[in-house]
Amino acid sequence: MSLQRMLKLLYALVLCVSANEDFDWTKNERGSFYYGTFPTGFSWGAGGSAYQTEGAWDKDGKGMSIWDVFAHKKGKIFLNDTADHSCEGYYKFKDDITLMKDMKFNHYRFSISWPRIFPNGIKADHINEKGIKYYDDLINMLLDNNITPIVTLYHWDLPQVLHEKYGGWQNASMVNYFNDFANLCFERFGDRVKYWITFNNPWSSAVEGYETGEHAPGLKLKGTGAYKAAHHIIKAHAKVWHTYDTQWRSKQKGLVGISLLADWGEPVDITNQRDIEAAERYVQFYMGWFATPIFNGDYPQVMKDYIGKKSAQQGLGTSRLPVFSSQEKTYIKGTCDFLGIGHFTTRYITQKNYPSGRGNSYFTDRDLVELVDPRWPDPGSEWLYSVPWGFRRLLNFVKTQYGNPMIYVTENGVSEKVQRCTDLCDEWRMQYFKDYINEMLKALKDGVNVKGYTAWSLLDKFEWDEGFSERFGLFYVDFLNKNKPRYPKASVQYYKRIISSNGFPNQREVQSVKPLNHMEMVTEIVVPTVCTLCILLAAVFLMFLLRGRF
Repeated sequence: MSLQRMLKLLYALVLCVSANEDFDWTKNERGSFYYGTFPTGFSWGAGGSAYQTEGAWDKDGKGMSIWDVFAHKKGKIFLNDTADHSCEGYYKFKDDITLMKDMKFNHYRFSISWPRIFPNGIKADHINEKGIKYYDDLINMLLDNNITPIVTLYHWDLPQVLHEKYGGWQNASMVNYFNDFANLCFERFGDRVKYWITFNNPWSSAVEGYETGEHAPGLKLKGTGAYKAAHHIIKAHAKVWHTYDTQWRSKQKGLVGISLLADWGEPVDITNQRDIEAAERYVQFYMGWFATPIFNGDYPQVMKDYIGKKSAQQGLGTSRLPVFSSQEKTYIKGTCDFLGIGHFTTRYITQKNYPSGRGNSYFTDRDLVELVDPRWPDPGSEWLYSVPWGFRRLLNFVKTQYGNPMIYVTENGVSEKVQRCTDLCDEWRMQYFKDYINEMLKALKDGVNVKGYTAWSLLDKFEWDEGFSERFGLFYVDFLNKNKPRYPKASVQYYKRIISSNGFPNQREVQSVKPLNHMEMVTEIVVPTVCTLCILLAAVFLMFLLRGRF
């Protein structure tokens, strides 16, 4: 028996043993703030994605993506915004790396635009060397500044040609086309890139792209489209993992994972078994939809049961949830060197039965309803409430459900719509980072295998169907200025201090995060000039010194 096969069997045995440990839904510890530091070598950084930040949508040979087309359709995006120029990251990446270096980032997460490399989506048609040079330059400069690149291969910008010719992720041919794209990226960049993420948040690609139509390509194939897209995405992920494993791993020594968005679902009543089952269903239909096949070889049993039952009630001969063959289950199982977790918020969950006569959809298949606590802090986004304890709960669920895999937090942050104080005064973001990062530290104390944290996001950027109306950035971007200048928000210094301390070593390091009063005196500043900004930053620095906070 080969060593590789022995290791794979050992890995499967570990998973089986670990799977016997059940997650305790009745135990929700919401203790006080925990003072402590992260392990030596813990990786800190921030992220962004190609379509959201690069701009240059039709420059240097780049092809059209489904988002280029979708955003240009009137009424699809808030205020009809597009990312045609966005942050102009294609031209300003050197400036952005300077910002990262100043913050002492260990890593930066970005995505490679498939149509910037293959304008028509297919390798045989054309390889765009100008696009490859852009990513070469970006990767090289990151490494020159001791910043590790974490590269996402698919952050939603499918080449438009593949959608028009084949129907995008509704078609199984995407598996091979995506593998060709990934293989070229391994070939050209893999000597320097050691962390690869196949897909970012495939839940959104499937549900919002093919079920609700809120995202590109805007299809509303209720009850079938999301499941079909996800099925092909999971198979594409597995194929890319195997391609790297067989062709590149021994030479390049890298890792391949996937990044899954995972909101936490908490039972409304932790003593009510129906609520507990509904909450687990929520998590399994969300993260487990993708994680369970990748770790265990097949869809969560609860998904198979519920979708199968609903399909039968609707008079269908087979389930609307596709089926993996026995060979596919074996092929998919274990195709994850690390798990990327994107997490932002939590919902309370309770049981609700949806009769089959209501029509079939992903949402009614789950038989549950999502609730929020009106006391949860809400900075203005309709979906994002600050519920820090849900983060620890989620991380512990991953630990017990999937055999404590290596985890990188690939997205965590908070946006704002309501402008408070000034555009640079984001005390709620500092509070969010403080609370969520501390819950991650508690999870590490629980034994969860978290290796790194990625603040979302480095810059304000295009927020999909919300356009530029939501801002996630540590740095404010003036989108009305053609040069797209960046200005640090107050959270920059706060996150920088967490990085330099590697956590929260003592109470002095975790003083009140309320911004200084002088910030409130500049409420009339909409677009700060460089001169004014320098004066403000000097004042902030002086005040921090006077308060003994450095």
